[in-house]
Amino acid sequence: MKKINILLMAVGTVVVTSCGLYQKYERPDVNTKGIIRDNVSLTDTLVSTPDSLTFGNLPWRTVFTDPQLQILIQQALDNNPDLLNAALNVQMAETQLKAARLAFLPQFTFSPSGTIASWDGNAATKTYQLPIAASWNVDLFGNLLSQKRSAQVQLLATRDYQTAVQTNIVAGVANMYYTLLMLDRQLEILNDMQQLTKETWDMMKLQMELGRARSTSVQSAEANYYSVQAQTVEMKRQIRETENALSLVLGQPAQTISRGRLENQNLPSKFSTGVGIQLLANRADVHAAEMSLAQCFYGVETARSRFYPSLTISPSGTFTNSGGAGIVNPGKWLLSAVGSLVQPIFMKGQLTAGLRVAEAQYEQAFNNWQNAVLKAGAEVSDALVLYNSSDEKARLEAQQVEVLKTNVEHTKMLFKNSSSSYLEVITAQQSLLNAQLSKVSDEFYKMRAVVNLYNALGGGGK
Repeated sequence: MKKINILLMAVGTVVVTSCGLYQKYERPDVNTKGIIRDNVSLTDTLVSTPDSLTFGNLPWRTVFTDPQLQILIQQALDNNPDLLNAALNVQMAETQLKAARLAFLPQFTFSPSGTIASWDGNAATKTYQLPIAASWNVDLFGNLLSQKRSAQVQLLATRDYQTAVQTNIVAGVANMYYTLLMLDRQLEILNDMQQLTKETWDMMKLQMELGRARSTSVQSAEANYYSVQAQTVEMKRQIRETENALSLVLGQPAQTISRGRLENQNLPSKFSTGVGIQLLANRADVHAAEMSLAQCFYGVETARSRFYPSLTISPSGTFTNSGGAGIVNPGKWLLSAVGSLVQPIFMKGQLTAGLRVAEAQYEQAFNNWQNAVLKAGAEVSDALVLYNSSDEKARLEAQQVEVLKTNVEHTKMLFKNSSSSYLEVITAQQSLLNAQLSKVSDEFYKMRAVVNLYNALGGGGK
């Protein structure tokens, strides 16, 4: 009885010691104060008026209403190799989780054998064995439990990665589509300016024939015409390269992309002034970084559990006709059970090193998670700044374009009346061209800011 009490006390002491290993991951504190700049209140939410839903939670078809763009986004979601591989990663993580759950069950093996033996030509004896063996690792100290929980958070992180890939694809296709619309509009402006500079060149030649202009003015007008032509060629090159890049995202050979017009786009244009820090939880990459942190937490738990003994129970049953002393027919069952307790004592520092490495990996994962939160806040701020500045610049440039159009007409009239120089005409045309191109660029930047803001808030995953 005394020995039994000592054994129970020893087992009780080990179990109490192991209680610290059965911990679940809890989110650590991270400093999010002032994470988003530009007069943003942490209690406000970013909404697309008049919709009451947060902007990042809107389905991508609600945000991007261009029918051609919707077709392209859906095609990318169906065919993009990165997204297809992300789906396969989810399948692998699900399989690993299933294996981690089955680790709590005993293992069974069946290894039948038979023997035929004859001594000095006598009648042969036949023996057989039909053994079934089991092995069960009793998870007293949380080794299997921590591995199962690690597999669970790994699955969540893999699903987050799949969502993050989808959001990036939606935003990437939208940005390249709007880039094509911008380049199309700038090409139209260059074609119009090419016609205008050709008319100016012809006018200069006529003025020279009438003795009202020198050959230098004709040469300058001709050079200006060729300069616009060169810009047109460059614009066509950019269009072709953008189409090729978008085709790659769509998972198709490089080809012409069907698209609408820049002026027909309708994106959300009014937003509240604040972004709630809780909205960053919608970011799949931020959540994935936290799940990686949780996985490292359970990695530490697994490393600690290896310092404790492992208990294995191995029952077996064999149906055999060989009882050792003789052969019996029919056979009989031979049953046995073995229990073993293995306590590590000296493992050449491997267990300690494994724990130190797991703890360092946890610290790295914490730093990565904190950086992911800060990065998300910075991306929201960048998108808001880009939207506001591009909107203001586009409105100012619209006024500038109107003034420069009038200026071009006036300088041409003055030149015909010999009241202005050819340099003033060419300078006015160049200024108008630059202002028109800049206005289109800023209109595009405003659209890109909406896409970036949607992506920064985790939009596109639905």
